Amino acid sequence: MSLRVVSWNINSIRQRLEHVARFTAEWQPDVLCLQETKVRDEEFPVADLVEMGFEHCIFRGQKSYNGVAILSRIPFDAQDHRIWCSKDDKRHLSVTLPFGRGEPIEIHNFYVPSGGPTPDPEVNARFAHKLSFLEEMADWASVHTRGRRVLLVGDLNVAPLEKDVWNHKRQLRSVGHTPGESERIAALLEAGALIDVGRHFVPPDKPLYTWWAYRFPQSFQRDYGWRLDHAFASEPLRAALQRLSIVRETRGWERPSDHVPVVVDLAS
Repeated sequence: MSLRVVSWNINSIRQRLEHVARFTAEWQPDVLCLQETKVRDEEFPVADLVEMGFEHCIFRGQKSYNGVAILSRIPFDAQDHRIWCSKDDKRHLSVTLPFGRGEPIEIHNFYVPSGGPTPDPEVNARFAHKLSFLEEMADWASVHTRGRRVLLVGDLNVAPLEKDVWNHKRQLRSVGHTPGESERIAALLEAGALIDVGRHFVPPDKPLYTWWAYRFPQSFQRDYGWRLDHAFASEPLRAALQRLSIVRETRGWERPSDHVPVVVDLAS
């Protein structure tokens, strides 16, 4: 059995529904995990997504910001969500799906807070929230992902390694690449015995990006990228990992999301 799971910060699903349709037609994902859907649940475009082949959809959203969704061609065995840091701001969903002859696979879709502009938790409550969120994820993973078939995907809003940003020295004081954030991603991986799928396939000394800023119009052309979008797999899924694809061409589409899809192919 093969399974193609995609993570994509779509930055408003209603504005980029045609992008979802185009990507789906070209890449045929089995499961599509979206972040920053920016739509209330009652306005989520279920019918359009069913037409694309996603007959099984769950979503949690709110007006204008945040929001996550999991769209699947495969029926869920179960679905769930968790409220993080006692703040119900629509940042997590999970489903359990059949996968091969072994135990089902849990897919967790996360949208970690961006953290605001100032990397100081004493003066920036948004950055403090982000650090707390990452710490809570590590505590959760230490109990929940070890020994189970779990794939964690999403926009984690951290580029933890030197080659995850286009200019390491320049970005060290920028939110998203500070040592404290990188340390918390490392703690999450260690706590959950998780494999960084991106760096499983692309060595840490090679650039790997999934996001190019809107505020610098030439960022994509000049490849001023960051790796903010991730896939982490539990150790029991190591043998199932087949391929990672970063679909950079979507960043060049008309009115694109600033993030691009991360595709993980699994085979049992």
